[in-house]
Amino acid sequence: MNHRFCIAPMMDRTDRHCRYFHRLITKRSLLYTEMLHANAILNGDVNKLLEYKTDEHPLAIQLGGSDPELLAEASVISEEFGFKEINLNIGCPSSKVQKGKFGAILMKEPEIVSKCVYAMKKSVDIPITVKCRIGVDDMDEDTYLDKFIREVSFSGCETFIIHARKAWLNGLSPKDNREIPPLNYQRVYKLKDTFPELNIVINGGIKTIKDSMQHLEFVDGVMLGREAYDNPLVLAEVDQVLFEEKNNPLSRSEILSKLMPYLQSEYNNGTKISHITKHLMGMFKGIQGAKEIRKFLVSLNQDSDPVSNFEFFMQKVAI
Repeated sequence: MNHRFCIAPMMDRTDRHCRYFHRLITKRSLLYTEMLHANAILNGDVNKLLEYKTDEHPLAIQLGGSDPELLAEASVISEEFGFKEINLNIGCPSSKVQKGKFGAILMKEPEIVSKCVYAMKKSVDIPITVKCRIGVDDMDEDTYLDKFIREVSFSGCETFIIHARKAWLNGLSPKDNREIPPLNYQRVYKLKDTFPELNIVINGGIKTIKDSMQHLEFVDGVMLGREAYDNPLVLAEVDQVLFEEKNNPLSRSEILSKLMPYLQSEYNNGTKISHITKHLMGMFKGIQGAKEIRKFLVSLNQDSDPVSNFEFFMQKVAI
């Protein structure tokens, strides 16, 4: 898998509609699903949970959990559905996740993470990767992170996606944990120096393609999260700048035009139009009339012919 540029797994954001939209903008970026707990895959409506279009590839799934056997079973199902990589979430700091004993709290127990990765890797042929923080609570010394990476890599993980902040498991919300702990990019760079044989991908606070290029001088890949969602046009030059593709980046109007057949198809199949248009809000960031456009998108659910009205409105405002 090519991790040179990735779009992060984000709960309530990177669903199949969001990923299809992002894929229209960039063909080369590696996309990730929202995190899914292994139990949800084993006991839920797996066809609905894992639904995607082949156009979304290259596509990876992110799993949560701490039971090696359950994660291995969920991995087998994920591989059968055609995902190209399985990422284990060891970075989410939410209290709900902590109570379920998965996510960032597992950085305190590398032996459990190692057992999970080993069981997952043994059960499938696709890569198993890990997404984690540079530390948790007071466990943020260089030696601790090195020990964690070393132990988990021995179980067969060759790619680590590192959010360059530590997580405070008590006292900070997930939102605060994305903003308050200071970024320490140098720590991730140092990790690559310590483990040159591993694939190290950096994440956290990255805003632009220029930022990405600078990080790529020190690590193997970059992952954008909130910025890719809140300002999706930042993705428009990824293929040309980072992958040296020769085609021209798509404009805002070209992207929306390419989305129209998908909107119509999904609407015909019973999808609420807002499930798709909610992911488009960031497309209008900073342009004149953005507030009115966003209000219009919200109002489409009440329309009798929302797709046609969407197309007409976009032509009218000439974006």
